Amino acid sequence: MQPYPLLASVQATGHSANAPGVLDFFLQSGPMAKVVLGILILCSLASWAVILNKFFLLRKSDRQSKEFLKVFHRSNRFSEVNSATERLSTSPLVGIFQAGYAEIDTQIKAAGETEKTGSRYLIQSVQAVERSLQRSMRAELASLSRGTQILATTAAAAPFIGLFGTVWGIMIAFGEIGATGSTSITTVAPGIAEALVNTAAGLGAAIPALIGYNYYAQRLRESKLQMEDFGLEFVNLTERNFT
Repeated sequence: MQPYPLLASVQATGHSANAPGVLDFFLQSGPMAKVVLGILILCSLASWAVILNKFFLLRKSDRQSKEFLKVFHRSNRFSEVNSATERLSTSPLVGIFQAGYAEIDTQIKAAGETEKTGSRYLIQSVQAVERSLQRSMRAELASLSRGTQILATTAAAAPFIGLFGTVWGIMIAFGEIGATGSTSITTVAPGIAEALVNTAAGLGAAIPALIGYNYYAQRLRESKLQMEDFGLEFVNLTERNFT
Protein backbone atom coordinates (compact mmCIF):
# COMPACT_ATOMS: atom_id res chain seq x y z
CA MET A 1 0.00 0.00 0.00
CA GLN A 2 1.42 3.41 -0.97
CA PRO A 3 1.66 5.96 1.87
CA TYR A 4 0.43 8.87 -0.27
CA PRO A 5 -2.36 7.59 -2.53
CA LEU A 6 -3.49 11.09 -3.56
CA LEU A 7 0.00 12.05 -4.70
CA ALA A 8 0.36 8.76 -6.49
CA SER A 9 -2.92 9.27 -8.36
CA VAL A 10 -1.89 12.75 -9.46
CA GLN A 11 1.43 11.45 -10.72
CA ALA A 12 -0.31 8.60 -12.50
CA THR A 13 -2.75 10.82 -14.35
CA GLY A 14 -0.06 13.38 -15.23
CA HIS A 15 -2.25 16.39 -14.40
CA SER A 16 0.08 18.08 -11.88
CA ALA A 17 2.06 19.95 -14.49
CA ASN A 18 -1.04 21.28 -16.23
CA ALA A 19 -3.18 21.95 -13.16
CA PRO A 20 -4.69 25.44 -13.17
CA GLY A 21 -3.25 27.89 -10.65
CA VAL A 22 -5.00 30.31 -8.37
CA LEU A 23 -4.63 33.12 -10.89
CA ASP A 24 -6.23 30.97 -13.59
CA PHE A 25 -9.22 30.34 -11.35
CA PHE A 26 -9.44 34.05 -10.56
CA LEU A 27 -9.40 35.07 -14.20
CA GLN A 28 -12.43 32.85 -14.70
CA SER A 29 -14.27 34.37 -11.73
CA GLY A 30 -17.10 36.88 -11.68
CA PRO A 31 -16.98 40.64 -12.27
CA MET A 32 -17.24 41.58 -8.60
CA ALA A 33 -13.90 40.00 -7.77
CA LYS A 34 -12.26 41.79 -10.69
CA VAL A 35 -13.76 45.13 -9.57
CA VAL A 36 -12.43 44.63 -6.04
CA LEU A 37 -8.99 43.72 -7.31
CA GLY A 38 -9.00 46.71 -9.66
CA ILE A 39 -9.79 49.06 -6.77
CA LEU A 40 -6.99 47.56 -4.69
CA ILE A 41 -4.52 47.87 -7.56
CA LEU A 42 -5.44 51.54 -8.01
CA CYS A 43 -5.03 52.16 -4.28
CA SER A 44 -1.66 50.45 -4.32
CA LEU A 45 -0.44 52.43 -7.33
CA ALA A 46 -1.58 55.70 -5.76
CA SER A 47 0.16 54.81 -2.51
CA TRP A 48 3.43 53.97 -4.22
CA ALA A 49 3.24 57.19 -6.22
CA VAL A 50 2.90 59.17 -2.98
CA ILE A 51 5.66 57.17 -1.26
CA LEU A 52 8.15 57.74 -4.07
CA ASN A 53 7.19 61.38 -4.58
CA LYS A 54 7.51 62.16 -0.87
CA PHE A 55 10.84 60.36 -0.65
CA PHE A 56 12.47 62.48 -3.35
CA LEU A 57 10.69 65.67 -2.22
CA LEU A 58 11.77 65.38 1.41
CA ARG A 59 15.30 64.41 0.47
CA LYS A 60 15.60 67.51 -1.73
CA SER A 61 13.92 69.62 0.93
CA ASP A 62 16.34 68.45 3.64
CA ARG A 63 19.35 69.10 1.43
CA GLN A 64 18.19 72.61 0.54
CA SER A 65 17.26 73.39 4.16
CA LYS A 66 20.79 72.59 5.29
CA GLU A 67 22.22 74.81 2.56
CA PHE A 68 19.78 77.62 3.40
CA LEU A 69 20.70 77.54 7.09
CA LYS A 70 24.36 77.90 6.16
CA VAL A 71 23.52 80.97 4.07
CA PHE A 72 21.28 82.35 6.82
CA HIS A 73 23.88 81.98 9.57
CA ARG A 74 26.80 83.47 7.67
CA SER A 75 24.90 86.47 6.26
CA ASN A 76 24.79 89.81 8.06
CA ARG A 77 21.65 91.17 6.41
CA PHE A 78 18.25 89.68 5.63
CA SER A 79 18.48 91.14 2.13
CA GLU A 80 21.55 88.99 1.47
CA VAL A 81 19.67 85.89 2.59
CA ASN A 82 16.66 86.83 0.46
CA SER A 83 18.79 87.00 -2.67
CA ALA A 84 19.81 83.35 -2.16
CA THR A 85 16.30 81.97 -1.61
CA GLU A 86 15.30 81.57 -5.25
CA ARG A 87 17.57 78.58 -5.87
CA LEU A 88 16.50 76.94 -2.58
CA SER A 89 12.74 77.26 -2.98
CA THR A 90 12.02 73.60 -2.13
CA SER A 91 13.06 74.15 1.48
CA PRO A 92 10.13 75.04 3.77
CA LEU A 93 12.48 77.32 5.71
CA VAL A 94 12.72 79.55 2.63
CA GLY A 95 8.95 80.07 2.60
CA ILE A 96 8.98 80.93 6.30
CA PHE A 97 11.87 83.34 5.88
CA GLN A 98 10.22 85.06 2.92
CA ALA A 99 7.00 85.53 4.91
CA GLY A 100 8.86 87.10 7.82
CA TYR A 101 11.07 89.21 5.57
CA ALA A 102 8.05 90.46 3.63
CA GLU A 103 6.32 91.52 6.86
CA ILE A 104 9.41 93.37 8.07
CA ASP A 105 9.81 95.08 4.70
CA THR A 106 6.14 96.10 4.69
CA GLN A 107 6.37 97.63 8.17
CA ILE A 108 9.56 99.52 7.32
CA LYS A 109 8.07 100.94 4.12
CA ALA A 110 4.86 101.88 5.94
CA ALA A 111 6.79 103.68 8.67
CA GLY A 112 9.13 105.50 6.27
CA GLU A 113 11.86 107.69 7.66
CA THR A 114 10.02 108.34 10.91
CA GLU A 115 11.05 104.97 12.30
CA LYS A 116 14.70 105.13 11.25
CA THR A 117 17.32 105.54 13.95
CA GLY A 118 20.74 106.23 12.52
CA SER A 119 21.45 103.40 10.11
CA ARG A 120 18.82 101.10 11.68
CA TYR A 121 15.24 100.61 10.58
CA LEU A 122 12.65 99.94 13.24
CA ILE A 123 9.37 98.04 13.03
CA GLN A 124 6.15 98.63 14.91
CA SER A 125 5.07 95.07 15.78
CA VAL A 126 7.14 91.95 16.34
CA GLN A 127 3.88 90.09 16.99
CA ALA A 128 2.83 90.74 13.39
CA VAL A 129 6.08 89.12 12.23
CA GLU A 130 5.39 86.13 14.48
CA ARG A 131 1.89 85.74 13.04
CA SER A 132 3.30 85.84 9.52
CA LEU A 133 5.80 83.14 10.43
CA GLN A 134 3.10 80.95 11.97
CA ARG A 135 0.84 81.26 8.93
CA SER A 136 3.75 80.35 6.68
CA MET A 137 4.63 77.34 8.87
CA ARG A 138 1.10 76.00 8.57
CA ALA A 139 1.15 76.47 4.81
CA GLU A 140 4.52 74.74 4.46
CA LEU A 141 3.41 71.81 6.62
CA ALA A 142 0.22 71.46 4.59
CA SER A 143 2.30 71.42 1.41
CA LEU A 144 4.72 68.80 2.74
CA SER A 145 1.93 66.57 4.06
CA ARG A 146 -0.13 66.72 0.86
CA GLY A 147 -0.86 63.17 -0.32
CA THR A 148 -0.27 61.42 2.99
CA GLN A 149 -4.05 61.15 3.36
CA ILE A 150 -3.94 58.67 0.49
CA LEU A 151 -1.53 56.51 2.49
CA ALA A 152 -3.70 56.67 5.59
CA THR A 153 -6.87 55.85 3.65
CA THR A 154 -5.25 52.95 1.82
CA ALA A 155 -3.77 51.54 5.01
CA ALA A 156 -7.15 51.69 6.76
CA ALA A 157 -9.50 50.69 3.94
CA ALA A 158 -7.58 48.21 1.78
CA PRO A 159 -7.80 45.27 4.23
CA PHE A 160 -11.57 45.74 4.48
CA ILE A 161 -11.94 45.99 0.71
CA GLY A 162 -9.95 42.76 0.43
CA LEU A 163 -12.12 41.22 3.13
CA PHE A 164 -15.21 42.12 1.14
CA GLY A 165 -13.71 40.29 -1.85
CA THR A 166 -12.94 37.34 0.41
CA VAL A 167 -16.51 37.12 1.71
CA TRP A 168 -17.87 37.46 -1.81
CA GLY A 169 -15.65 34.66 -3.06
CA ILE A 170 -16.71 32.36 -0.23
CA MET A 171 -20.35 33.13 -0.98
CA ILE A 172 -19.76 32.10 -4.59
CA ALA A 173 -18.04 28.90 -3.47
CA PHE A 174 -20.92 27.90 -1.22
CA GLY A 175 -23.41 28.87 -3.91
CA GLU A 176 -21.70 26.53 -6.37
CA ILE A 177 -21.71 23.74 -3.82
CA GLY A 178 -25.43 24.25 -3.21
CA ALA A 179 -26.24 24.40 -6.93
CA THR A 180 -24.22 21.37 -7.99
CA GLY A 181 -24.21 19.32 -4.82
CA SER A 182 -20.53 18.68 -5.41
CA THR A 183 -17.61 19.57 -3.15
CA SER A 184 -15.03 18.93 -5.84
CA ILE A 185 -12.10 21.33 -5.95
CA THR A 186 -13.01 22.28 -9.51
CA THR A 187 -16.40 23.44 -8.27
CA VAL A 188 -15.27 25.59 -5.34
CA ALA A 189 -11.88 26.70 -6.67
CA PRO A 190 -13.05 29.89 -8.48
CA GLY A 191 -14.75 31.24 -5.37
CA ILE A 192 -11.82 30.32 -3.15
CA ALA A 193 -9.44 31.91 -5.65
CA GLU A 194 -11.40 35.17 -5.48
CA ALA A 195 -11.16 35.07 -1.71
CA LEU A 196 -7.44 34.35 -1.59
CA VAL A 197 -6.38 36.79 -4.30
CA ASN A 198 -8.43 39.67 -2.90
CA THR A 199 -7.18 39.03 0.62
CA ALA A 200 -3.57 39.04 -0.56
CA ALA A 201 -4.17 42.15 -2.68
CA GLY A 202 -5.73 43.99 0.25
CA LEU A 203 -2.77 43.25 2.50
CA GLY A 204 -0.33 43.99 -0.31
CA ALA A 205 -1.84 47.46 -0.72
CA ALA A 206 -2.25 48.21 2.99
CA ILE A 207 1.14 47.18 4.39
CA PRO A 208 3.37 49.50 2.29
CA ALA A 209 0.88 52.34 2.75
CA LEU A 210 0.92 51.91 6.54
CA ILE A 211 4.71 51.77 6.70
CA GLY A 212 5.01 54.79 4.40
CA TYR A 213 2.46 56.80 6.39
CA ASN A 214 4.20 56.16 9.72
CA TYR A 215 7.60 56.98 8.24
CA TYR A 216 6.50 60.25 6.66
CA ALA A 217 4.50 61.24 9.74
CA GLN A 218 7.75 61.04 11.71
CA ARG A 219 9.62 62.99 9.02
CA LEU A 220 6.93 65.70 9.07
CA ARG A 221 7.18 65.99 12.86
CA GLU A 222 10.92 66.51 12.50
CA SER A 223 10.35 69.14 9.81
CA LYS A 224 7.83 70.91 12.04
CA LEU A 225 10.34 71.11 14.88
CA GLN A 226 12.97 72.47 12.52
CA MET A 227 10.57 75.13 11.26
CA GLU A 228 9.59 76.13 14.79
CA ASP A 229 13.24 76.45 15.80
CA PHE A 230 13.96 78.57 12.75
CA GLY A 231 10.94 80.75 13.47
CA LEU A 232 12.17 81.42 17.01
CA GLU A 233 15.63 82.27 15.72
CA PHE A 234 14.13 84.63 13.15
CA VAL A 235 12.06 86.41 15.81
CA ASN A 236 15.11 86.80 18.05
CA LEU A 237 17.08 88.39 15.22
CA THR A 238 14.13 90.64 14.39
CA GLU A 239 13.88 91.89 17.96
CA ARG A 240 17.62 92.43 18.13
CA ASN A 241 17.93 94.36 14.89
CA PHE A 242 14.59 96.08 14.27
CA THR A 243 13.30 97.11 17.71
